[in-house]
Amino acid sequence: MENPLEYYKTHLETYQTEVKKLYKQMTLLSTLRLFVFLITGFAIYFFFGKWQIAVSVGVFGIIVFVYLLSKYTDIKRQRNFNKALVAINKEEIKIAAGQFHDRNEGLDFQDPSHFYSLDIDLFGRGSFFQYINRTTIKEGRKKLANALKANNVENITLRQEAIKELSSKPKWRQYYSATSSLVDVETPAKYIINWLQNHKLFLPKIMSWLPLVFSLTSIILFILTIIDVITNKALIGYWLFLGLAISGLYLKKINILASNTDKIRDTFRQYATLLDLIENESFTSELLQQKQNQIQSGDKKASSIFKTFSKSLDALDNRNNLIGAIFGNGYFLTDIKNSYRIEQWIKQYGNKVSDWFEVVSFFDAYNSLGNYTYNNPEFVFPEIVNEGSVIKAKDLGHPLLNKEKRIDSDLTINNEQFLIVTGANMAGKSTFLRTVSLHIVMANVGLPICAKSTQYSPVKLITSMRTTDSLTDDSSYFFSELTRLKYIVDAIQKEPYFIVLDEILKGTNSTDKAIGSRKFVEKLVASNATGIIATHDLSLCEIEKELEDVKNYYFDAEIINDELHFDYTLKEGVCQNMNASFLLKKMDIV
Repeated sequence: MENPLEYYKTHLETYQTEVKKLYKQMTLLSTLRLFVFLITGFAIYFFFGKWQIAVSVGVFGIIVFVYLLSKYTDIKRQRNFNKALVAINKEEIKIAAGQFHDRNEGLDFQDPSHFYSLDIDLFGRGSFFQYINRTTIKEGRKKLANALKANNVENITLRQEAIKELSSKPKWRQYYSATSSLVDVETPAKYIINWLQNHKLFLPKIMSWLPLVFSLTSIILFILTIIDVITNKALIGYWLFLGLAISGLYLKKINILASNTDKIRDTFRQYATLLDLIENESFTSELLQQKQNQIQSGDKKASSIFKTFSKSLDALDNRNNLIGAIFGNGYFLTDIKNSYRIEQWIKQYGNKVSDWFEVVSFFDAYNSLGNYTYNNPEFVFPEIVNEGSVIKAKDLGHPLLNKEKRIDSDLTINNEQFLIVTGANMAGKSTFLRTVSLHIVMANVGLPICAKSTQYSPVKLITSMRTTDSLTDDSSYFFSELTRLKYIVDAIQKEPYFIVLDEILKGTNSTDKAIGSRKFVEKLVASNATGIIATHDLSLCEIEKELEDVKNYYFDAEIINDELHFDYTLKEGVCQNMNASFLLKKMDIV
């Protein structure tokens, strides 16, 4: 089994060495460029009286200078790529040490009305999203968040296989992430797709050949004028004005087109590189192969189609050169020619771009899932079963807790069974609820579970653990909680859910709370619901004697030598030791 931390340390050194080597090459090329510039200038000055030699030296010097500049640009790009790989491996080493709380918290994805996202530390500081997220583009981050919130119980094994395969490709994942991290795109993919799908073509079909004919005519006129076949030199000027007049007919619309393409040019150039990485990798899992096929358009690869479009966008951008714009449009109708190519590309591929962008964001998101799996080789993929226990796990633990200190528990919960969990304050009830909830969420996503083994019968999750009041909506805490419980009751009438509740009806008096909690649990059991409720109300545990599908479990606490001790282990039965009064006294509050 490959040690992830050793992999990151080894490759960090490799990429750091490569960055230093490339920097030396860049310095050498910069020096050579300066040397070539000075030598060329000196040689032109020295042979100034012999113009043939001076011109030859000047041309040769420019060619060498441009070549060195091109090499410098290529090496600079390689250096930036390797610097990105250095950053990736440094970050993985830092996260492995538990330092991840400065990363994106994903708070914009938190939704109080969602089935569970507010309750189980899915987003926020120290959240599962903050720990797992390695996405580099906005759309990929959104896709990862949506995958965690999807509550999707279909095709889990397909996702498992895809994540397993990506987990086994750490080098490819890092190359993809490094390349993606260098994508500096300001225009959202949603805007680009919307513009492409709604663009109205404005150039007529005649423009498919008119610029070529006009350009050939311009060249012929130049040649005939130079060899004095045409003696009226003003004809060249009239021809220029004719070209400008034709271009002027579409100037306003071309300006609008150029304004839009200027915003998306970099996106297509950089996404072409990502698509190329996807196309040239060999995948065996069905889901990843589906994504590869999604970016194939006939016999053409999406990366080459993107590169072609990017070149057309670059060509149109050259109109910003005033001299080139005047003579290019006057003699060669360049704006019309380039705009026509862009419009024809949009006509042919505009509706497919959303698929290609979706694949890029898919791999950005799934790289995070593969990376998480690779970083936790001791975790296990749940065995998906269609009947029996909903969860049957051995040594189940919370994936974000330190494995040296984490206390794991065995858990078996059958379909249509309800567990009542009691325990002292700080004994581990809430952590246990989040552990079970994350098991369901992660299993549905296709991720491995923090356990030695687990069988899982897919089910959707719904929770009520962190209800809050709202001044904006003019609702009290108690009303908000009732609204949430009503939401749960309505949801389980439509399809099965695994229900996780933490100390419900906290907004009323203890007697009313006990009666209401009991009736609510009885209703859930009568509805054949499956789930867990944690409570301090020991009277609720009496339901076990009346209903066969209810089981009591607890987390214990002991006072030894005037100190509070927890074993954080799930046990069958009802908790008898509470600690609130002890803690009040211990902290000199009472």
